[in-house]
Amino acid sequence: MADTEATIDAKDYGVGRPQQTPGFHVKGAGQLDFGMRHRLARIFDADGRTVMLAFDHGYFQGPTSGLERVDLGIVPLAPKADALMATRGIIRSVIPAGIDGALVLRASGGPSILKDLSDERIAMDMEDAVRIDAAAVAVQVFIGGEHETQSVHNLTRLVDAGYRVGIPVLGVTAVGKELARDSRYLGLATRIIAELGAQVVKTYYCEEGFERVTAGCPVPVIMAGGKKLPSLDALTMAHRAISEGAAGVDMGRNIFQRSAPAAMITAVRAVVHDDASPAEAHAVYRELSSGADD
Repeated sequence: MADTEATIDAKDYGVGRPQQTPGFHVKGAGQLDFGMRHRLARIFDADGRTVMLAFDHGYFQGPTSGLERVDLGIVPLAPKADALMATRGIIRSVIPAGIDGALVLRASGGPSILKDLSDERIAMDMEDAVRIDAAAVAVQVFIGGEHETQSVHNLTRLVDAGYRVGIPVLGVTAVGKELARDSRYLGLATRIIAELGAQVVKTYYCEEGFERVTAGCPVPVIMAGGKKLPSLDALTMAHRAISEGAAGVDMGRNIFQRSAPAAMITAVRAVVHDDASPAEAHAVYRELSSGADD
């Protein structure tokens, strides 16, 4: 029988003592093959951090507000992001091939917002990720969801395929409405995803105990931006996540739904790469947006 009490009592996370990764700047990646490290280095700057721009929402909810025209709303922002997270359909049809940023491909899918989102399958072959020159592929993992085992199987199949061709896998903790976004759940989900082979994990921020979530995960944790917040609140959340061990942010709606998206992604970069305070980054946003405060 599983020892459920062990996770409750876990306390020694070594917060404040960073995990060592000899010979490489990306957490947990020092012993990976050259191809994987080379791709991870395209996602993460030399400081070990990344600003990822997510605009893959359409794969399950159609033309999301701010993404009605990706060519108009996203393409101008692409040069400011370290990595772009999108579907292969959008990349092939809209994103200019000359863009330098790393590409993270959404590799799972199936149900729309009209169905149970946890019932996903692998939605693309790893060979196509090679053809597109992806730096990583992303898969939703629904720990605690109705189709948990299926989503875990999707992850492990992609990890195996990724090792064959040298492409890392980003495991995304998919938190349903019925699951609490607290440190106990997020710590459970991120650790499971990393233990099963994902080289990067994306998860939500939680107010209490996020530093334990990042410390307990042996690979980089990227903070998911989630729904749109007031600009100062979004920058504060990003700052706290970075301060508490996140290796970057993957923001979508908190950038492309702004009145001045280019100003916002510049402010986010100041937080992630320049250690700007929320107030300093917000001043950047207001200055570049001619005083916007949305």
